[in-house]
Amino acid sequence: MTVAAQRLVIVDGVRTPFARMGTDLAELDADELGRIAVQALLGRTGIDPDLIDEVIIGCVGQPMGATNVSRVIALRAGIARHVPAITVSRNCASGCEAMTQAYEKMIADHGSIFVVGGVESMTRYPFVFRQTAAAKFGLLNKAKTLGRKLNAMTRFRPSDFTPKAGLLMGLTDPVSGLNMGETAELITRENGITREMQDEFAATSHRRTIAARERLTEEMCPVYIPPNFTKVMTEDNGPHTDQSVEALATLTPVFDRRMGTVTAGNSSQITDGAVALLVMSEEKARELGYAPLGVLTGYSYTGCDPARMGLGPLNAIAMAEQQIGLTVKDADIVEINEAFAGQVLTVLKLAVSKKYASDVLRRKTPLGEIAGDILNVNGGAVALGHPVGATGARLILTSLKELHRRKVRRALISLCVGGGQGAALWLERV
Repeated sequence: MTVAAQRLVIVDGVRTPFARMGTDLAELDADELGRIAVQALLGRTGIDPDLIDEVIIGCVGQPMGATNVSRVIALRAGIARHVPAITVSRNCASGCEAMTQAYEKMIADHGSIFVVGGVESMTRYPFVFRQTAAAKFGLLNKAKTLGRKLNAMTRFRPSDFTPKAGLLMGLTDPVSGLNMGETAELITRENGITREMQDEFAATSHRRTIAARERLTEEMCPVYIPPNFTKVMTEDNGPHTDQSVEALATLTPVFDRRMGTVTAGNSSQITDGAVALLVMSEEKARELGYAPLGVLTGYSYTGCDPARMGLGPLNAIAMAEQQIGLTVKDADIVEINEAFAGQVLTVLKLAVSKKYASDVLRRKTPLGEIAGDILNVNGGAVALGHPVGATGARLILTSLKELHRRKVRRALISLCVGGGQGAALWLERV
């Protein structure tokens, strides 16, 4: 979509450190992670919470005890009760969706100041009992006498006590029948992306993230860890200081153990974390005296084959170019979410393919080369992790901070999206 004359600016943002599933942030549910990020944002920006028109948070696996988690986050963070809140989900691009929905509300004159972002506690994804087992638990719950309870209990079988992991269910596409790792195996095999190429990309992601550790902490707020709150988390715990191609080469493929090339080491980490951004109309920012980080220039969401969901960035970048006229050559910084190392490498390869441009994108010329020295310059999800609802918002925050450090103008961020979609956003430094 081409951004109208009334522009949405990003004033500032903050995120929690990202933590591998089951580690430092395991005791904090999504609503609490979001509360921490939003409260830190309010403190960092000094915005009067009563001025906020709406809170929009992306989340894929909402906690069952905090439905419409955005509303719970807003209230617990101290935002006034009269301020509405909505939770959005576009899988991996949910954090982007939160911001672009704020833009659409702004141009529809439904508000001018928004808190947006994303949150995910992948640790807290539930285990789900099969429907047959759930029915038996229902009968047991309804039984009022001891005899009826005993009778209900005799109906259970050992298999009833083997629940399905909600995380695995959520990462499996119901249309193609493939999980996300299997879709990565498919496109890397079809496009000749080798195991060695993937492991080298993954090692580079870790090296860049370690080198950027001090810069990345500028984005973060500390998180005190329950139950005693004596331990504080101040940096991401996913990056490995000693990661190497040699170490990665020892890992066994996860999704195709006989012929596969996708491993835990060259895939994004399963992670917990939250991001909050303060966005508003450019006019309102001037009125309140803010010097924004950047402005949303344009964006596009597109669909693609769910079995090849990793190709989504190609379609979305092409659509954004058609709508707003910017090409990859116009980008000073590019962030492509590292769902899988092989997925990003496939996107880079097909971005310069004349055949893919003609056959799939229906255009005369390829998208163009994306240089390695401007791509994911602070590492990516292979090292940092991918808390799915939050990642899009992190890419926005990280890229805008980097534009200011380098004193350059434009950032392009893009993500593949589970279910067969792609997202692309263009941002500019103000």
